[in-house]
Amino acid sequence: MKKLVPAALLLFVIFPLYARDVWILVEDAELGLPLEGAVIRSWDQSAYTCGEDGRALISAPDDKQVVIHAAYPGYENGRLVITTEKDSYTIGLRLSGVMEGNELVIEAEKPGTGETRTGRSVALSEREIAQTAEIGIIEDVMSSIKLLPGVGYTGLFDAQPSIRGGFPGDMNASLDGYYIMNPYHWGGGFSIFDPRMVQSAQLSHGVFSTRYGHTISGLLDITSKTPSPADIEFELAVNTSAANFNLSFPLGSKGSLVNKGGILVMGRVTYYDPVVWLTQQLGQFYQDIGLFTREQVEMLNAVRAAPYIRSGTIIGNYRFTDTLELHATGFWGMDGVGFTYESGPHESGGQQRSSRTKLDWSNYQGFITAALDWNPRNDMLAKFSIGTGYEDALADADIRNTVAYNNGNSVYDVHESLNQSDLMFNVQTRADYDWDLGKGFLFAAGIQEMFTRYGTKGDQQGFYERKYKNLNLTNEQKAIIDLIIAGLSDPSLPSSDVILSNLSIAFPVTYSPNAANFLFTTSGYSLIEYASPNKRFNAEFGVRVDHYYLLGEGLSLGTMPVVNPRLNVDYNVFKDKWIIESLDISAGTGLFSSIDKTVFAAEKQYGLKEVKANRSFTSVLGTRVTFPEGLIFNIEGYFKYIFDRMYVPINIGIGDFDLKPQFNGEGLVWGIDIMLQKLQSRYWDGWISYSFNWAKYRDPSNDNAGMGISGGARGNDWYFPDFHRFSNLNLIVNIKPVPQFNIYTRFGLASGNQISRRTTSSPTPYYMLVYDDVKLIRRYEWPSVRDENNRATPTLSMDIKFSLFGKNRTGKTRYEVYLAVENLLSLVYRPQGNTRFNSYTGEVETGSDSASYGLPIPIPSFGFKVSY
Repeated sequence: MKKLVPAALLLFVIFPLYARDVWILVEDAELGLPLEGAVIRSWDQSAYTCGEDGRALISAPDDKQVVIHAAYPGYENGRLVITTEKDSYTIGLRLSGVMEGNELVIEAEKPGTGETRTGRSVALSEREIAQTAEIGIIEDVMSSIKLLPGVGYTGLFDAQPSIRGGFPGDMNASLDGYYIMNPYHWGGGFSIFDPRMVQSAQLSHGVFSTRYGHTISGLLDITSKTPSPADIEFELAVNTSAANFNLSFPLGSKGSLVNKGGILVMGRVTYYDPVVWLTQQLGQFYQDIGLFTREQVEMLNAVRAAPYIRSGTIIGNYRFTDTLELHATGFWGMDGVGFTYESGPHESGGQQRSSRTKLDWSNYQGFITAALDWNPRNDMLAKFSIGTGYEDALADADIRNTVAYNNGNSVYDVHESLNQSDLMFNVQTRADYDWDLGKGFLFAAGIQEMFTRYGTKGDQQGFYERKYKNLNLTNEQKAIIDLIIAGLSDPSLPSSDVILSNLSIAFPVTYSPNAANFLFTTSGYSLIEYASPNKRFNAEFGVRVDHYYLLGEGLSLGTMPVVNPRLNVDYNVFKDKWIIESLDISAGTGLFSSIDKTVFAAEKQYGLKEVKANRSFTSVLGTRVTFPEGLIFNIEGYFKYIFDRMYVPINIGIGDFDLKPQFNGEGLVWGIDIMLQKLQSRYWDGWISYSFNWAKYRDPSNDNAGMGISGGARGNDWYFPDFHRFSNLNLIVNIKPVPQFNIYTRFGLASGNQISRRTTSSPTPYYMLVYDDVKLIRRYEWPSVRDENNRATPTLSMDIKFSLFGKNRTGKTRYEVYLAVENLLSLVYRPQGNTRFNSYTGEVETGSDSASYGLPIPIPSFGFKVSY
């Protein structure tokens, strides 16, 4: 092992920091003067700023041509094709809208797309997403997002992380500006964002612009790939469990000097049946060598309808004139699974247990959105967009657990079921206007209207157990329980007082949702930006207003208009001193609001008297240091106060089920995010990120509820939520010893989540009364208390991916093959939590609960991609 460390370090030393460098000169086309401070956005969404001579050195791939963009205040934006033959180019920009260069077109770029800005957002380019997301059983952009600073740890099958201490559901997502209500497959296991459809991903988790809203935690803005305006392109990819294809073709007259646009069609389909079969065979092997229990193997063998994902995306753009362009995106997807799990009977301690679970789940969703960009003048940009979408989820489940005890003479049977459908329809329209006022000032304003119809209907039957002393019982119910306990004639039982002192009551609970609501959301914003002539000082001040109105049967509730002012300031301390190319500081503060999605399911019977938006006050202070050779260090500290947060205590009793929505939840969050990044280069790149987060919440109107939604079960005391972890570290390294070969390695370390602290050395017996069947059953519990400082052991993770690239002689046909393994460290380490035990026999099981939230084995994956 000691020999491997110097060898690994040697890779960083012997590989020179050399890339295929391309010089770009941006100048005034009429005067020939260099435009200092012009911004060049590379093909992978990396940004470069031109120096005093108007030049910038960018990194470009050596195996294909790419497109870059150039922008300078008061000038038309430009686009330039970088080929593999030349290493220097010149872009001439004109105020009149006429540009000179190699295959240039006029293009107005959407503000804020794919930008990494200290204190506001962090972005990933197409190449970074391909390296980190094209891996695993399901290739998912969220695999990349979870590696960024400020993003809480989740396991392999969870695409809903906490963003800077917020509840996982607080994060919102948009695709090409369209807000998606539920951007997930398999109930949140994976996102709908296929890496092959994404050009860039921007996570805004600081004090971002008032242009965007509907979140108090973070906004994930996905920009889809742009169709090729010049060539027909085709890509086919096959990986562990899915096949993907992309087809792009241009629009416009043949031989035209200005390409009009193009259409890109993409599709993905899983073929999990052979994967499930292989997993079942491996499960039997792992059981034979002691890594899996019989119950785990039975669970694998229960799958009868393999999990599936089917999705398709179509993207188009068309440039009518130099000042008018249309963009459109459409998506449709479905996912589901079906299994029947039967276990037992298993004998243990004189008892027999058996269970049967049947589940069928299907989810359909789709949307289409279109946007029209118009430059009425060379200093103005107007954008109009409209979109509509739907989601339809169907669930049918039946669960039965049976325990036979007392030599089989007594049977305890628990039956739970779910039959429910959820249907959502959404329409969004938006208008944005940007005006360059000159002298460094820019004014922007916009308005958005969202209409959502949500309906849910079904039946849920569960079995709930709660301590007798914590139940709100009627006098009649108390009398019945006292008579039952007093009438027990079993001489082996303790006295009635002893039984009642630690008695729990088990009873069925029925919930039949039936909601049909309309939510109207109106938002507007206005802002002004300023940039000093030398770009050393930048500021943005804006105000956003959100209003929500809920309409349903017996419901007509509106919020007060929510005003969210935000201020951001950036200052360049100095440039080109010592080994530092640039030192910048940023500060921001502002208010944010969102509506909790739980409000969609509101019903008159639950006494909802008001609706409030979740609110947060956020402040961020950050520093960015840029070194030579593309090395960037960024550190941010933040504080958030969350107020008016919605939570729903669930009060359950015998024959009673009551939801009590509340809007007075609070949260205190602070933390530090650090990132050291090496920008893409010929031989190696990557980043290391560390996040520390402290987040506590409280629910003042808990009313001793035993359950809750978005909290609601902890009461007035401040608590760490279940998803909270103090620290999260990620190290990502890409090594490319030769152009045709890349080694991607990811190492992760996350502190443990909060677990209860046990107060006894072993499980202790208690009695459970089955209320409907009048049965008293002896069970076991392990007495414990909530301890905010008691944590599971840290989680360690390691992934590795080997990629091989190639092309034909002309360079038009390219291919990639990769082989990867996730969760490698599970072979030698598993995080430890509280020891499991049998609640019917009190028998303590060997081993501990895992805190990894994933399969406790390495997960191999592979992929092949060919493009033309």
